[in-house]
Amino acid sequence: MNDELLKQRKETLLSVIGDKQYTPMKLKELAILLNVPKGQRDELKEVLDRLLAEGKVSISSKGKYGKPDMYSVTGTFSAHPKGFGFVTVEDRTEDVFIPGEKTAGALHGDTVQIVIDEDGKGRRAEGAVVKIVAHANAEIIGYYQKNKSFGFVIPDNQKITKDLFIPEGKDMGAVTGHKVVARVTDYGGSGKKPEGEIVEILGHINDPGTDILSIVRAYGLPEEFPDQVMQQVENIPDHVEPSEWQGRLDLRGLQTVTIDGEDAKDLDDAITISKEDHGYTLGVHIADVSHYVTEKSPLDVEALRRGTSVYLVDRVIPMLPHKLSNGICSLNQGMDRLALSCIMEIDEQGHVMGHRIAETLINVDRRMTYTAVNAIVTDRDEAVMKEYEEFVPMFDLMKELADILRENRSKRGSIDFDFPESKIILNEKGKPVDIRPYERNAATKIIEDFMLMANETVAEDFFWQELPFLYRTHDNPDPEKMKKLGTFINNFGYSIRTQQGEVYPKELQKLLTKIEGTPEEALISRLTLRSMKQAKYTPYNSGHFGLAAKYYTHFTSPIRRYPDLQIHRIIKENLRGGLSDKRIAHYEKILPDVAVQSSAMERRADDAERDTEKMKKCEYMSRYIGEEFDGVISGVTNWGLYVELPNTVEGLIHVNDLNEDYYIFDEEHYELVGELTRKTFKLGQPIRVQVTGTDKLAKTIDFIPAKALLPQQTDL
Repeated sequence: MNDELLKQRKETLLSVIGDKQYTPMKLKELAILLNVPKGQRDELKEVLDRLLAEGKVSISSKGKYGKPDMYSVTGTFSAHPKGFGFVTVEDRTEDVFIPGEKTAGALHGDTVQIVIDEDGKGRRAEGAVVKIVAHANAEIIGYYQKNKSFGFVIPDNQKITKDLFIPEGKDMGAVTGHKVVARVTDYGGSGKKPEGEIVEILGHINDPGTDILSIVRAYGLPEEFPDQVMQQVENIPDHVEPSEWQGRLDLRGLQTVTIDGEDAKDLDDAITISKEDHGYTLGVHIADVSHYVTEKSPLDVEALRRGTSVYLVDRVIPMLPHKLSNGICSLNQGMDRLALSCIMEIDEQGHVMGHRIAETLINVDRRMTYTAVNAIVTDRDEAVMKEYEEFVPMFDLMKELADILRENRSKRGSIDFDFPESKIILNEKGKPVDIRPYERNAATKIIEDFMLMANETVAEDFFWQELPFLYRTHDNPDPEKMKKLGTFINNFGYSIRTQQGEVYPKELQKLLTKIEGTPEEALISRLTLRSMKQAKYTPYNSGHFGLAAKYYTHFTSPIRRYPDLQIHRIIKENLRGGLSDKRIAHYEKILPDVAVQSSAMERRADDAERDTEKMKKCEYMSRYIGEEFDGVISGVTNWGLYVELPNTVEGLIHVNDLNEDYYIFDEEHYELVGELTRKTFKLGQPIRVQVTGTDKLAKTIDFIPAKALLPQQTDL
């Protein structure tokens, strides 16, 4: 069929379809409509295929032909480095898969219109992008590569799968190796690269700090506070005025401590504790940030925009300016401070028998570290106990109560995933010199236990008052994912009971207890975690599955989390005479948006923190190329094995480097199986590896299986 005839028949077919929906039409009936001779009716399929590919015609899951917008939905496109992607559509439980040839040039994060093809056979729905509604990437941060008179920006974000073409004269003088910010001027399309111009040079890739700065810019993390915010901060006093004590419960006479990491500067929680006939009186005292950050002020608007403080390897990007976060809002030793306190009466079985939430005035007697408190309650270090002699009974009482609270949570089924976090040590030039796992100790657990108790108590209080509030919710796992997990763990002789497809937290907790200390512990723990949903902020209470808690909120960190600051306002307003109908309506209106913004900013912070860690781990391992380490298989895919070293560094053994056999991925059992030898590689299996390469831009580390022990062994 020549081009002219094809064009003519496409136009005719489009006019036939018009704005109506057609039930399945046989080729013969279409042929009659189009006056196609009998011998050429097979050509109709070509016409239809062309129109479908061009997005001018779509076909519904029920086989109805029509214009694309009849069957299309709108969602957010998430790209994969391999070219394909997924679209998240509201009200659909599963994302829609978009094959590489059907992305229509969409970039990661774009809002797109898609048509969905569901075959009804239980497989994931597939779709095609028919229109890009809104572009997400006005600027792209990446590595500049000069190429004679023009250049390219290779995006740092691996999900932006197309390089950005930079025409001659649009490069600001950048040279190969510069990290740059480029503005997109033309988004291109399926067959054309996007174009742009460089608007800022961040520095050379080898300059100290440039690598982290690139991540800061890539995630749009704010670096400076607006002038309006800083002007407001200037008017905030450095100390608590006596006039601010009015109406507050004065707790300065109680022995009060903070317990934090050695290098923490924003201390937003303090503890008091005593024991009487009824049991324990536990006071959790939280910095009264809302006293200084008033609603709708420049500080408040900026805090909501940021959502959370971001803790990168070499810097903190705070939610609030340092004058507040490290100054008047930080519960510093020996300083009068305003607080919002949750004082709980707890019996000897660990049940909260009564509580009081109050605006208070406190003064911290001692700023303690996790290390020092652990040395007292666990190691009974004589020198440390002598140094803090007057506080030792207090810390012993804390541990006594914390153990009871933790045991109670365990009994109800709270799930505790104790994966080691990383602590990356940098030198003055920003180079990583050591990486070690950051282990939780008895002191960190004491604070966790007390904060959890306060969060639950406050959440339950406001739930029963039926007032507008923000909750921290964690939905029940998807039954299908739990079913897959159950099938998998059966291979190891374990099982999880479900009731009508639902699983209870206690069942997962029992499973984690059973596997503790076994070779498959890491394997099953990771798969259990991956089978669960992500916690989020919501203006309604639906419980917290992971904590097995009916009521949960975030009350304890208003310096670094906006939801905590938001509920402090509601709590204080309620304490001062209650919320009027007008204020209730106000909060009911704003809280859904606050929840969405806070959840999104939390995910952004997590991703940025993870990226900086991966990059620094990659940089650190570049000095060990050729050396061998013992590790554990932490992931199994059809493209290879992920191996985690004792210092938390993870790298990939590509399946092509398992060259003693041809390995096939057994998805049901999460293992690679040799076709000839039947040798298996599975999650949790110990393995010795050799480092073969690192790619700081891609943030990847490459391993191969160690062939033999080298004379010089290295243990990280």
